[in-house]
Amino acid sequence: MSDQATTLAPQFEGLAQQKESAIFGMWVFLVTEVMFFGGMFAGYTAYRYRFHEAFTAGSDHLNLLLGGVNTAVLILSSFTMAMAVHSAQLNRRRALIVFLVLTMLLGSTFLGIKAVEYSHKFHEHLLPGPAFQFEGADPQHAQLFFSFYFAMTGFHALHMVIGVALLAIMTWFAWRGRFSAEYYNPIEVSGLYWHFVDIVWIFLFPLLYLVGHHG
Repeated sequence: MSDQATTLAPQFEGLAQQKESAIFGMWVFLVTEVMFFGGMFAGYTAYRYRFHEAFTAGSDHLNLLLGGVNTAVLILSSFTMAMAVHSAQLNRRRALIVFLVLTMLLGSTFLGIKAVEYSHKFHEHLLPGPAFQFEGADPQHAQLFFSFYFAMTGFHALHMVIGVALLAIMTWFAWRGRFSAEYYNPIEVSGLYWHFVDIVWIFLFPLLYLVGHHG
């Protein structure tokens, strides 16, 4: 049985058609993700405009250093993911596995740093709910800021977890020799997802950490 027969789904006439369909499907999925995150971005922006002082005070309690490090980590992970796709295109199996593993390690580093941030907010009693405590002039709307913070970064972290799991599956397939210069479609589609998650954080970081930050 040929390699094409083992990688081509029966509903497609060839690998080119299968690749185009998969990429188109991922873009359609990402459009729904844009609408999902876009709703939260719009809500956050509207409330920040209305309760600017409280949201600015809440932003001052975020760790700018950790947020900046995480931004650098994700930018680097986008590079390693792009190199993984490039390695797959050139049929460089070992390089593909190395770059996939590096991308997973960087993604896991991001999640670890985010867990540290969450831990700090928990011990500072900044987790929205009955135990929320805020030393400021408008604790009610500061709590609204942290509600957006945990919702937006939490859903982003969930997407990161899914991304790391997806790359783990791709690494397994790469180790089994599933991909070649003719068939690397799953790697390319996974790369689109990973870059999207990175881009979401590029918008989250300035909105939550930088806008109106005083110290």
